[in-house]
Amino acid sequence: MVDIEHPKKKAAGVPAVLSSFKFGFREMGPARTGKVFLKMNQDGGFDCPSCAWPDPDHKRKHAAEFCENGAKAVAWEATRKRVPREFFAEHPVEAMNEISEFDLGKLGRITEPMLLRAGATNYEPVGWDEAFQVVARHLKALVDPDDAVFYTSGRTSNEAAFLYQLFVRAYGTNNLPDCSNMCHESSGTALSRVIGSGKGAVTLEMLEEAELIVVVGQNPGTNAPRMLSHLEIAKRNGGDIVAVNPLPEPGLMNFKNPQTARGWIGKGTKLADQHLQIRIGGDQALFLAIGHLLLEAEATNPGTVLDKSFIDSHTSGFELYAKHNTEIDWPAVEQATGLRRPEIEELTQRFIKSKATVICWAMGLTQHREAVATISEIVNVLLLQGNIGKPGAGPCPVRGHSNVQGDRSMGIWEKMPETFLDKLDSEFSFTSPREHGIDAAETVKRLRDGAVRVFFAMGGNFASATPDTEVVHRGLRECDLTVHVSTKLNRSHTITGREALILPTLGRTDHDHTAAGPQSVTVEDSQGAVHLSTGNLIPPGPEMKSEIGIICGLAQAVVPSVGEIPWADFADDYSLVRQRIGRVADGYENFEDRLRANGGGFLLAHAARDKREFKTSDARAQFTANDLVWLPTEPGRLLLQTLRSHDQFNTTIYGLEDRYRGVHGTREVVFVNPDDLAELGLEDGAYVDIVSEFRGVERRASRFRLVSYPTARGCVAAYYPETNVLMSADDVAKGSNTPVAKGLTVRLEPVAS
Repeated sequence: MVDIEHPKKKAAGVPAVLSSFKFGFREMGPARTGKVFLKMNQDGGFDCPSCAWPDPDHKRKHAAEFCENGAKAVAWEATRKRVPREFFAEHPVEAMNEISEFDLGKLGRITEPMLLRAGATNYEPVGWDEAFQVVARHLKALVDPDDAVFYTSGRTSNEAAFLYQLFVRAYGTNNLPDCSNMCHESSGTALSRVIGSGKGAVTLEMLEEAELIVVVGQNPGTNAPRMLSHLEIAKRNGGDIVAVNPLPEPGLMNFKNPQTARGWIGKGTKLADQHLQIRIGGDQALFLAIGHLLLEAEATNPGTVLDKSFIDSHTSGFELYAKHNTEIDWPAVEQATGLRRPEIEELTQRFIKSKATVICWAMGLTQHREAVATISEIVNVLLLQGNIGKPGAGPCPVRGHSNVQGDRSMGIWEKMPETFLDKLDSEFSFTSPREHGIDAAETVKRLRDGAVRVFFAMGGNFASATPDTEVVHRGLRECDLTVHVSTKLNRSHTITGREALILPTLGRTDHDHTAAGPQSVTVEDSQGAVHLSTGNLIPPGPEMKSEIGIICGLAQAVVPSVGEIPWADFADDYSLVRQRIGRVADGYENFEDRLRANGGGFLLAHAARDKREFKTSDARAQFTANDLVWLPTEPGRLLLQTLRSHDQFNTTIYGLEDRYRGVHGTREVVFVNPDDLAELGLEDGAYVDIVSEFRGVERRASRFRLVSYPTARGCVAAYYPETNVLMSADDVAKGSNTPVAKGLTVRLEPVAS
């Protein structure tokens, strides 16, 4: 039953605890729930599979070091439900495709390899040897290795990611698109250019020490709830917090920490001191204006605002930036941001007052056309006051998947630098390809052109996660072979090539025991900390293989004679993999030894954060001058941002509830400002088609219910992946090629109720 109510004004608290355990009990039962929850994010336990938020040190860890969304992610994976082979026998692929994404995930864990043979209508169980031979047959038949694409999800461990890219490069291609291409590629592109590292330059302790934290384009109450605990610490340490978001998200308004008494019976903690309800696409204008006001304040009171010593000693491009930003078009800034100048001046005064500022962001910033320029403007503002490489200060991109950052460190990138490839070749005695491969957006274009013959996915749900949904589905169906390494069913298993394989893998919670004994893997979180992850549950099937076991089995079938690569040894002993990683991946030197010496984890070095050294083209942090670009709209048009509900992780749907936004029983809704509804002659609760417009092409998402919501004027929001059909693979962020999911021009067409 569909029910729409007023959005909440507080996040977490007792409802979050009850929701966590209700979901856990339903999927796992009480005993299993307790066993699993007490091991999540603990020393000697497993890392949460749903987000990359870092763990506090062992002295500060709670017994329940997880959030509601992490609990749901773990219960979803550790469910007692199984998909029996009878299900596949009774359901042709065409019928499976009629099952909703939500209901597919509810069916349970896959426990044996399943093959859809050419011309068949149903998947059938096969042994691992036959499954590997099917992949080998197709890959060896390709004239050009670049006709195959190898996708990677951010949940893949460091060890699996390293072996996967090694296998792919041994095969002969750099076609290694990953989920980072679709989320934080803009962060890496901008930060690499201006500070010399694509990773954030803030630790957990630095965040808690900040005098000012600006959270931009991020909803931590849903996307990284454990972050709220550390924002609360910063707040209690005297820090100011500012939220910049078109939507008023309760997680940043008031936080009821379920690990404290006040979170159960008190009023909670008011987090945001200021909320700038920015217009979609206006973030670049905002930080351009803040930079202008800081320069202006310094000119009025020399020596009191900018950190001239830092600027002179550690940066380049300041003069050009300052000249470019001397004058500013305030009417354009106010139109672009939807904010009044006094609001921006109030925020600027907070910057002036603060001696240590952190700016955090997520996909609300990275999935815009001007994302790279916007993040560069954020760094400009930080550099003006020397807010990098000192306690309580720095840029802090919050990556949403558990090991998306580690995947990149391990070589999952279509254009890894020569230094990495040279080390790889030297370590394993072969020559890896040097021609750059294709990313996620280019993969969609290749699928559109029918130019992909084999599509292989290590996790994820490419068929749902990407733009141009219909185009992607047609392209996948034209492949000779599609392969998905998965724990549970999703839409990608029902959109198949002429032949298709589902290869079931162990999850993060599962005990991994090989001929060499119990095994652990590692992940790298958003702030550059590496730690062990060890599952403790009996695997859901006796023939289950880990991702590492699957990769090594494939490699032995496809590239057994390439280089000197001990695939069988790697499959048995993951410490051997870490030893090789330590000789290839920057920052991971003496990997295995450091893990053992530091209790299973360590913090990677970051030159900008640790020593104010910048590995840029001129060895300095670089100011950049960017022209103001924003998104004007014609009458009757609105700007759409896609987002996820509180009952969701990426394309995985845990339920049909978005408790904080007051939506229950449905996902086909579009949030619209009540004044915009009145202006457009639309009524709350009515149904519309959302129609996007890009370069003369219209795309349609049908029959969405209007929900009156206090979002910024001219802006609407709707859930993905349902609205990914509105995105174009040709509409990408400049410089990073990330598909644009924020700032889509749309109109709302009424349909009959």
